[in-house]
Amino acid sequence: MRTYLFAILLCFAPVFAVFGQESDDIRVMTFNIRLDTPVDSLNKWSYRKAEAAKLFLLEAVDIAGTQEVLKHQLDDLLAGAPAFASLGVGRADGKEAGEYSAIFYRKDRFRPEKSGNFWLSETPEIAGSKGWDAACERIVSWAVFTDLKTNRQFLFMNTHFDHIGVQARKNSALLLIEKAAELAGELPVIITGDFNGTADSEPVQMMLHSGWLFDSKQLAKTTNGPEWTFHDFGRLPENERELIDFIFVNKKVEVKSYSNIFRQFGSTYYSDHNPVIVQLRLTE
Repeated sequence: MRTYLFAILLCFAPVFAVFGQESDDIRVMTFNIRLDTPVDSLNKWSYRKAEAAKLFLLEAVDIAGTQEVLKHQLDDLLAGAPAFASLGVGRADGKEAGEYSAIFYRKDRFRPEKSGNFWLSETPEIAGSKGWDAACERIVSWAVFTDLKTNRQFLFMNTHFDHIGVQARKNSALLLIEKAAELAGELPVIITGDFNGTADSEPVQMMLHSGWLFDSKQLAKTTNGPEWTFHDFGRLPENERELIDFIFVNKKVEVKSYSNIFRQFGSTYYSDHNPVIVQLRLTE
């Protein structure tokens, strides 16, 4: 009986999750899924992948920027959430090697008009290039989408800044701002990512001081959830946890709500990061 009731609740979960949502609202998620590695033991991907894919349904996500996605994890998510398609490449070779900063989008809601990738380096057009003092290759995947409900277009960008390189993060912010302005033109802009820095860090402040990008959390009419996103599978003391995952928008986007989801199932979590979801509307 409990299994049957859960199945019913799961079917109606998107309705509960978006109560009060208008038809042209878009639910956007940023989600560092944590790469698949055996060192995570009981937190490794095989124990999390079904719930991670189910999250797209439970939270009625329309489009998502993901980080640390290896190719087989990308395939697992698409198999578990078949309403979605993905865009992006592996950062190591511009094909399938290394981590993706993949964009997942509902196939029945959005049509990609053009898309691409660039590397956060002095040579952004060279696949696999490593920038400045970065420890790893870092990539931005982007697309201009048409919302099939409203026929409006918008630019969506997704990235993961370096965890070691101080100069790399600052220069990555400058490059991301420059490329976003170049690719967007007059379009609404949504940028998701793990920025490996808090709201008061210099790279995030550079994004906010650009004059045209804003933190969705600060714009949201309602917010819920903790004040941090990285928790190391619940092991990090709460006073040491930091919010390093952001969704930035420009002034052509209205942010209705912001949700930071800390949820445990069994002995693990969705990831070592919380997924963050905003409900927004394109205003132009």
